[in-house]
Parts: sequence; structure tokens; C-alpha cells
Amino acid sequence: MTTGQLTLDELAAEEPLASVTFVIVDLETTGGPASEAGITEIGAVKVRGGQTLGEFATLVDPDRNIPAHIQAMTGITPGMLRDAPSVAGAVASFGEFAGDAILVAHNAPYDLGFLKAACARHDLSWFPGRSLDTARLARVALHPGEVRNCKLATLAQHFHSPVTPVHRALADARATTHVLHRLFERVGSFGVVTWSDLRAFVSRVSTEQRAKRHLADGLPTGPGVYTFVDAQGTPLYIGTSRNVRSRVRSYFSAAEQRARMTEMIGIAQRVEAIPCSTPLEARIRELRAICVHQPRYNRKSRRASTTWWLQLSDEPAPRLVSVRATAEAFPDSGWGPFTSRGAARAAAEFLSNETGLRTCTPRLARTPAATSPQCLRGHLGSCAAPCTRDGDRDAYADAVQRVQQILAGDLAELIEAGHTRMTSYAHTEEFEEAATLRDQMSAVVGVSERFHRLRALRDAGTIVAAAPDGRAGWDIHVIDRGRLVAATHASTSHDARACARAAVTTAEDRAVGSASTTVEEMSLLARWLESPDVRLISVETPMAWPSSAGSRMFSTDESRADRSTSSRTSGHQGRPVGPAPGVTTVSRLLPLDAG
Repeated sequence: MTTGQLTLDELAAEEPLASVTFVIVDLETTGGPASEAGITEIGAVKVRGGQTLGEFATLVDPDRNIPAHIQAMTGITPGMLRDAPSVAGAVASFGEFAGDAILVAHNAPYDLGFLKAACARHDLSWFPGRSLDTARLARVALHPGEVRNCKLATLAQHFHSPVTPVHRALADARATTHVLHRLFERVGSFGVVTWSDLRAFVSRVSTEQRAKRHLADGLPTGPGVYTFVDAQGTPLYIGTSRNVRSRVRSYFSAAEQRARMTEMIGIAQRVEAIPCSTPLEARIRELRAICVHQPRYNRKSRRASTTWWLQLSDEPAPRLVSVRATAEAFPDSGWGPFTSRGAARAAAEFLSNETGLRTCTPRLARTPAATSPQCLRGHLGSCAAPCTRDGDRDAYADAVQRVQQILAGDLAELIEAGHTRMTSYAHTEEFEEAATLRDQMSAVVGVSERFHRLRALRDAGTIVAAAPDGRAGWDIHVIDRGRLVAATHASTSHDARACARAAVTTAEDRAVGSASTTVEEMSLLARWLESPDVRLISVETPMAWPSSAGSRMFSTDESRADRSTSSRTSGHQGRPVGPAPGVTTVSRLLPLDAG
């Protein structure tokens, strides 16, 4: 299993506590919230590995009155602050002393709140991103009832600090430093040895999460698929990430608050990972693994294993019917897919109303015996009533033809008629009817675009495409009939042309293109191909698909290697063939010798 280099953030997180620089700080203030009160004194101790590296102490002119009870408690009087630096100057000097060290304070939100407020008020850019609260650490590390409270004076006495807190900044910072070191000794018995360990320890992390952080050890740092597995080897949860180790580690931190994930972690015994060449390959592998294993903690597993489609029934007077197919199927005669049977039926009713197709369910004979329609639509004249002896069969055949054109991708007439009706609704202030019609049209157009994209992808044969990885390299994928069959990555030191050829050869050797393909996988691949940075290296069969609103086409032709555009009109759409009248033709072919 290969692993990559850790990022700077990960290196900092994995740094042993003995190598981390801490600045323990304490403030004396005029009292009250940071937005209103002022700082009167700053004291700090810089330590690393148990050794003191330096100390900082200064009085501060808060530029406001000091209440009498604060003077009595701290012993700091206005006369003592007459020549003291301003808040801006004192905080700036402290920032130079602290640098990028981790700030530590007892009841840190209070002290650090004053520093943050001062930085914001005086436009100071300094403030570290990492901090630690010794009060919170004590509440987690000490046994229940071991101390009566977690005040600094109580903890200093409990740990026999040589310095007694006296409400003066430097003395209190020294006492906090002693408490910090004693707490570090305590948490070491819990396996806390790095800053990442400590951050997880003081966060709201369950015992099970802390105990199983080691499950992330040794996982790859690049893209891949990870699987939490129980003691019997059953997959519990399957996920994917661009950095598997970092993502799995997050399940054992305070960032993970989902109850079902906490439950899953309590059951998991190990994490298995599959390194992938590209993020897209990882996402595809995740989809396939979830489909096969149906892990109970994946919400995707709860999705229906079937999809719904529309098609014209096989009878003398056909009507639109909803049919169910397995998730792996892409029926030749179907139109969809739809997320549910209800959505398919709603689309069928809308199209039937717009074209005059019948919605009654009885199967009709070639020569009906009835003399009058048995439904309201027939009596109202919105259907040619093929269920009657005198029904207009030619008119109904025209309705069927209009539906067939819509299913084939020609939405121009439907969209034009819909726009006319919406305008009419708007003029008569029937805004709810206009909004309903708009939503119905939008749903039909969306299904049509998706259907023709997927069918074009399926019928295109083998597609080789590449996308920049953001680091001057290429992510290369081989797609066969809508299924990812190979993926590779070409770095700056590799020949992209050779990598693409090797990927094609590998895919042919494995002959995996004949395996079933899910609609979800095809949709994911289609979205990737539509990304603006994707470059097509080769396409076995020229393909075209709708690009927006049923009026434009995206087309590729393997015989062309230049970028060209023809005139754009709102005509027919959705034919998975070469360039056609009224189609926007765009070639995005990357020659194999382009590197």
C-alpha cells in the first residue's frame, strides 16, 4: 500500500508534544466583556519540552478607568500605568514574542477573547490559529471528585506548584505552566503524545473514538476508498476521499458529531483502503462497492435498487406507462430515469395533457365497441378518444408522434407552447398556474437532457479523456459504454501520451467493459466529461448531447482536432450522432502527442 507525503498541517498535527512550542499567557483586565473592558497587564511563559525558553511581562494602559474592586484584587493602580504602553503596542509586542506558538491559558476563551478584540480594534494582523484551555484539559484529564473545582488556584495547590496565583499576569502564567506540565503527564497514560492526540482528547470525542484513532495509521494519503469493517469482516461504512488518512482520522475527532457514525465506530475493528489513481476513480469504486455490499451505515445503501422509466405501451392506441428496471439497466425503449414512480407518473400525465395522449388504463381493442368516451378527457375533446368506435385514429396517431418526438429529444414545440401559456397566465395574474407549468416543463427538460447524455455516453463506445490535476499533471480515464474501465495519473515527469495508451491497453486486457453499469455511474462520468477543463483524447464513435434547455448540443467528432463552432439555433436536440443542423459543434480533442 503506497502512502504520500504529509501536508504541513498534518505534519504539525503529528508533531510530538515534546517538540511543540507553547506560550502560556495570562491577562489582567479592568473586568467585564472584552468588547468593553481593557487590558492592564500581560504575562507569558514560552516553553518547549518542559524547558522555559523565555518570559514576557508588561503593564498596559487600558485607556479607561479601573474599578476599585479590580485595583484591590490585582494591586494594579492607575498610577502604575501612567507610563505603560498602549493596548495596541503591548499586544503587538506580545505577538512578536509568541510568534506562531500554540497559546495556552486557563479559561482560554476569556483571555484570548481580549487579545482577539484588541487585534480587531487596532487592526493587528497577528493572532495564532491554535490554542489550548488548561481548565478544559483538567476537566477531561482528572478523575471525578479528584479536585473540588478546576480553578487555577485549586489546580496549582493540587499539583504543588512552586508559584501561587496572585492575580498578577506573570505569576499566574508561571502557575499555569506548572499545571500544564502536570496535566501532560496525566494524559500521556491515555496515549496522548502529539498535538493531534491532545486536540482530540480535549474535544467532545467519545471513548470509542479516542480508543480507535490508531485505525487511521498507515492509510494512504492520496485518493482512494476506505471501508470500516466489523469483527466478522462485514463492511459497515464505505467512503471516499482525496486524502484517505486525513478523512478517516476525522471520524475520531470532534468534527464527527453524527450519532450513527459514533455507533459505527464503536463496532468497527479495522479500516481497509483501496488507493486510487484519481479522485474520479475513487468515487466510481465507492459507488460500486456500496452497490455490492449495501453497508448499513451508508445512507446511499437505503436507496431503491430500481429506477423508473417511461415508455409507450405496445397496443393499438399506445399510452405512456411507467416501468421499473434494475439500477444496472438502461432500457432501450425507456425514457428517464426518474427518482420515483410518482415522478414518472407526473411526467406521463403532463406529456399526455400537452399532446392529447390518453391517460385511461384499459387495454384497447383494434376495433372498439364503445360509441362514446368513458372518460372526462374524451368528453372535453382533450383526447381523440381512440377508445370509441368513431374516435379520430389519425388525430391520435399525430399525438403519439408528438410524444415520440419529445422522447427523441425534440422539445422545441413543447417549450414554445409552454412559454405561450405561461405568458397568458401572467397576463391574467394566474401566477400559481404559471409556476406549476414552469416546474413541470423544467422537470421534463431535465429528464430529457439527462437521458440523452447517458444514451450518448453509452453509444459512444470507448472514450479516453484527461483533466489537469492542478499540479501540472493529468488525470486520465478510459470509459467504455458508460463504464469506467481504467484510470491513471500522469505527473509532470511522465509522458501523458504513453500513460493514456497504457491505460487503454490495460482496460482491453482486463475486458471489464462488459460488466453492468449503473445509471449513477454513467451520470457521474457524464458530469466529469462536461467539466470545462476535461480534454478528450479519443472517441470511438462521434457523439452529441444536449447542453442546456433542450436547444443546444455538445458534439465531438473524432475526425476533427481543431476547436470550431457552427451557427447556433433552437432546433432539434438529443440525437446521439454527428453534427446536425442547428447544433453547436465543439471539438475538444487533445492529440496523443501533446504530452
